[in-house]
Amino acid sequence: MTTAATATHAIPPHGGTLINRELQGKERDEALARARGLKQIALGPVAVSDLELLAIGGFSPLTGFMGSADYHRVVKEARLANGLVWSLPVTLAVSKEEAASIKPGQELALSDQGAVLGLLTVREQYAYDKKVEAQQVYRTQDEAHPGVARLYQQGDVLLGGEVRLVNHPASTALYAEHQFTPAQSRKAFADHGWKRIVAFQTRNPIHRAHEYIQKCALEVCDGLFLHPLVGETKGDDISVPVRMRSYTRLLEDYYPKDRTLLGVFPAAMRYAGPREAIFHAMVRKNYGCTHLIVGRDHAGVGNYYGTYDAQRIFDDFPAADLGITPLFFEHTFFCKRCSGMASAKTCPHDKTNHVTLSGTQVRTMLVNGEIPPIEFTRPEVAALLAAEMKGK
Repeated sequence: MTTAATATHAIPPHGGTLINRELQGKERDEALARARGLKQIALGPVAVSDLELLAIGGFSPLTGFMGSADYHRVVKEARLANGLVWSLPVTLAVSKEEAASIKPGQELALSDQGAVLGLLTVREQYAYDKKVEAQQVYRTQDEAHPGVARLYQQGDVLLGGEVRLVNHPASTALYAEHQFTPAQSRKAFADHGWKRIVAFQTRNPIHRAHEYIQKCALEVCDGLFLHPLVGETKGDDISVPVRMRSYTRLLEDYYPKDRTLLGVFPAAMRYAGPREAIFHAMVRKNYGCTHLIVGRDHAGVGNYYGTYDAQRIFDDFPAADLGITPLFFEHTFFCKRCSGMASAKTCPHDKTNHVTLSGTQVRTMLVNGEIPPIEFTRPEVAALLAAEMKGK
């Protein structure tokens, strides 16, 4: 039940105002009619996700794709031009050929596979250095890094300007039951009477180690917002439908129903490691979360980042500038001697007693029809993953 008391405990959105750029009613109808006569820009998967998150307030205080002043300071200092913490560029890239026919002040229709999703009022277009962005944001210029590869493949000109959403992407309807805008998740938290809400970011199935740190966090928070990323990821990541089934099954069987909420996060994965950890914190703050779990190698890929670099980066920003509390966790495992989940902080036994498996080992077991041990993953999750791998 929502009360005035619980409402006063809501964490402010990043920058103080929750943005809403979604058109409805007559405004939407007029925008759709206008869009038919506008130059159309086809969006890639990342830009589709970014457009939706800009419009629903997930990227507050941003109201559109970044202009040059914001972009260059974000790349260099992880702050917007006004000094507010923001760690990843949110940009719209086009080719030089496309840019040549676009002028400041022009309104463009933004589309996905021919369907108009929104409008962009162009404020400026500007060149940028992809290698500088790669080094500063991803800490590497190696095109084998998926985020860097995507950056190198995109257009050479960036368009900055405010957006309006007229249609949600088709993918939004896939998990309607778990779709929450930041305004809706904030209301849900208030309805539950939660004051301290911890978010868990994931693009993977939840194993026992994840479950353990989530439940540790629940010991000091009122509610858990399980917020899996469902936008574009690497091709070899577990598919979204299988992941969603694994999340719902786990929450049904192993979590208190009155203290957990599953919501989908429509973002694309950047694989930017430390920079993306800060980004995930700011966005979850917009969704109304007061805490964020940051585990080992948060948003990492390959060997591009140190195991705990995504935790150390939080020391670079004053707590008041972030406005959300990170909860740091060590690598966790099942210890046979302890007969339970533990970490190096709590377990005195050597590694011969620990049940740990790499992602490669788990994938190999599943491909071979083997079920990983219960100490590593719940049988219900293992069965779903085995079925997925068998079909590949």
